[in-house]
Amino acid sequence: MRTAECVSAGHPDKICDQISDAILDECLRQDPMSRVAVETMGGHGKIFICGEVTTKAEFNAKEIAIKIYRELGYEDEIKVISNIVKQSPDIACGVDTGGAGDQGIMVGYACNDNEQMIPQELYLARKILSQLPKNFGPDAKCQVTLDKKNNIETIVLSAQHTEGQNLKPLENLVKKYNPKKYFVNPTGKFVIGGFFGDTGLTGRKLAVDNYGPQVPIGGGAFSGKDPSKVDRSAAYMARRVAVDLLKEKKAKEVLVKIAYSIGIAEPVMAIAEIDGKRFEITGYDLTPQGIIKYLDLRKPIYLKTAKLGHFGNNLTWDK
Repeated sequence: MRTAECVSAGHPDKICDQISDAILDECLRQDPMSRVAVETMGGHGKIFICGEVTTKAEFNAKEIAIKIYRELGYEDEIKVISNIVKQSPDIACGVDTGGAGDQGIMVGYACNDNEQMIPQELYLARKILSQLPKNFGPDAKCQVTLDKKNNIETIVLSAQHTEGQNLKPLENLVKKYNPKKYFVNPTGKFVIGGFFGDTGLTGRKLAVDNYGPQVPIGGGAFSGKDPSKVDRSAAYMARRVAVDLLKEKKAKEVLVKIAYSIGIAEPVMAIAEIDGKRFEITGYDLTPQGIIKYLDLRKPIYLKTAKLGHFGNNLTWDK
């Protein structure tokens, strides 16, 4: 069996991802060469923003955070505390010469399960959440378990609701997918959601942001980081290489791994596993600057990735 989950844009962790990426997008909109690394944490009436930004852009992090919070449907009073400083010169000296902003391993994946080329269990969890009735609250999660024949074994759907609200529409949504069994709001009540029910943190939904728990991940978070950070840009490039190889080789699945050293432009490893057979990747410029140019990453395109998903949404690295 295989299981994956997806969370809504109003989930506490996703609120934080979107705030971080909204700040990044505003910096890139004004100054495409901005260096941004912003983390957000929120919970119980407060949002904390901390990070390093080097940019010519003028922006108000507090106003951006409140705007995102309101757009997601939350109306409660929220206090925003921001502490943003310039990027460390020790990091900048390696990035300025075209090197990677950090060491790390980035993973890309593509498969032929569906048109989004992502694992079917993640695809279905995401699809079910996208069909959530509009009169439910912004905080929601969906989990799908498949058997070895890709039949749906179990669906778990939890959606925030008002006191006494009829949950039948959630049951009807789940039943459309004909699971062998399902659980809808299994605790019986999900009235308290968002930052009232749980804290949130940028980058805490790594498996959701990648390909689900069946596919290994490099460990680096995406949101709040400009494309000089290979945690993000090289992960997007790894996905692009995986998609290219899947189509070129007419494969069932492709797994790509790219590793970097901080301050060094060329990767120290670049391999692809195509239906279980390992190959060295050639024919691509995998330097940070090469990736940024090839995927056109110095644009304000990142908020939608934090909202809709980083892979499988017809972005530049999915084609």
